[in-house]
Amino acid sequence: MSAPLILVLNGPNLNLLGTREPHIYGTDTLEDVRLATSRAADQLGCALDFRQSNHEGVLIDWVQDARGTAAGIIINAGAYTHTSIALLDALKAVDLPVIEVHLSNIFHREPFRHTSYPGRAAIGVIAGFGGQSYVLAVAALANLIKTAA
Repeated sequence: MSAPLILVLNGPNLNLLGTREPHIYGTDTLEDVRLATSRAADQLGCALDFRQSNHEGVLIDWVQDARGTAAGIIINAGAYTHTSIALLDALKAVDLPVIEVHLSNIFHREPFRHTSYPGRAAIGVIAGFGGQSYVLAVAALANLIKTAA
């Protein structure tokens, strides 16, 4: 039996982690986050596919491609969190468990960041714990996947 696959998607500007506004997002790079998330998935018996794109259409294609291959999705849509109904529609269409993550607590930031479209398709949202948000999301999603099996 193969390990269930968790798809982790990262949106625009997350490739700049470590140098982009470290007072908000911390000093960990996206590679640091990927490594920590990978270790957590391995410990929980899951496989991980970790991706980043600055392009909304690419993220939507990846969500659609997850149907039939992934057991669940973790998404940090970056700024698309607050704008992308298309991403919301894609997440709803694939009928997979989704957990939304954010490095910062979006509800303690500017009012426009309080709106989350992908969050409307998510089982839960984990925000404000830096890179640890991803590790927490992997644990939660792995538990949901194993419970559903």
